[in-house]
Amino acid sequence: MSRLHCLIMLWVLSTFLIVSQAAAEDLVVSSDFPGGSAEVVKIDQNQRTILVRPAGDPQFGWPCWWYFQVTGITLGEELTVTVDASQMKQANGLKLSAAWALPEQAAFSSDQRLWSQTGPGKKQGETCVWNVKPEAKVVWFAWGPPFVPADAEESVKTLSQKHANVTAFELCKTRAGRSVPALVVSPVGEKDESRMVIWVQARQHAWESGGSWVGRGFIEWAVSDHPQAIALREKADIYYVPIMDIDNVATGNGGKNQVPHDHNRDWSEHPRWNAVQSAMKSLKALDESERLVLFVDLHNPGANSKQPYFYIAPPELDTQRRKALQDAFIAVCRQEMQEPFKLDQSTPSTGPKYDKRWKEISSNWVRSVTREYVVGITLETCWNTPHSTPAGYRTVGQQLGRGIARYLEQDPRSSPAPD
Repeated sequence: MSRLHCLIMLWVLSTFLIVSQAAAEDLVVSSDFPGGSAEVVKIDQNQRTILVRPAGDPQFGWPCWWYFQVTGITLGEELTVTVDASQMKQANGLKLSAAWALPEQAAFSSDQRLWSQTGPGKKQGETCVWNVKPEAKVVWFAWGPPFVPADAEESVKTLSQKHANVTAFELCKTRAGRSVPALVVSPVGEKDESRMVIWVQARQHAWESGGSWVGRGFIEWAVSDHPQAIALREKADIYYVPIMDIDNVATGNGGKNQVPHDHNRDWSEHPRWNAVQSAMKSLKALDESERLVLFVDLHNPGANSKQPYFYIAPPELDTQRRKALQDAFIAVCRQEMQEPFKLDQSTPSTGPKYDKRWKEISSNWVRSVTREYVVGITLETCWNTPHSTPAGYRTVGQQLGRGIARYLEQDPRSSPAPD
């Protein structure tokens, strides 16, 4: 090839690159939507890199949640997304560990409905970098798969319209005036006071979005045609609340350790949060009618947890009968929870050494004020794994449902006290 030809080809290539760069739209980052949270630190339009920080207000909980939209993407291009978690503070001014905000794999979506994981990110001190090639011009990125108030409303509405035995109801209005959707699964027209009741709820800590996905998997299984689900519905009513702290979910705040305390430290004689107050009132009435047998609170744990586990009753709230029933419930769940997550053998307790407000934690309140045969328990499902996706979470929810169905094959209310 002659020198002239080489010069012509170099000129054509350089012209193409200049035109391509000129044609590329500017990247724009926004978090102005329900659940959004991001402080834009820097956007390099030439390098196609984005640097953000979580933007939650520490007064409304740990600011570890982030969720933002990117527009102006050129199809096929590679974006570099960096989250800087070095500036996170708690409400008391103390530093919050960056680990809470930096998953190994982030979530992304082109429609806010179907969520995938990025490849593993590269940790650089208190930041993490993910490289992504989106197949859309608009993409949303998040700490984990979001589940916002609209998702809760849609889920409750869809299930109530599809199934005659599902009734949607409003648990309460929040302090900010938002509706807290809930549902009950119960035979229409029947008033059988002998039926057992189970109560499942999620998201007392707003940032723990995986809890709502586990809950969705559970409730969709519970209303399904699976033989165990049918058998469960024949003997028990099911109450389900997909999001308890709906205000902080809506505003993109973390919720945990908010001022003066979070929802899961509010189960007291004078609850501050309306959702807690309404749940306590309903649970107390169900216990007084001798129908409540099981309460399950759904959470996500710390970054280093790689298997789901249950928080159990501390010895201060245990009796022989309560412990035997709790052990029986965990045993059947352990048999069901195998893939993609295997239930951890460890069962830590939420006693005085866990938190100074340990008596005001929901499952501890349930254990302390209800009858001895009522199991109150917290399920923590790991968020920092390749299976911490909507599909993985929903599978855990289905397995929880099968565990509940197996546990309630025998009515715990008639179980004898251990010798």
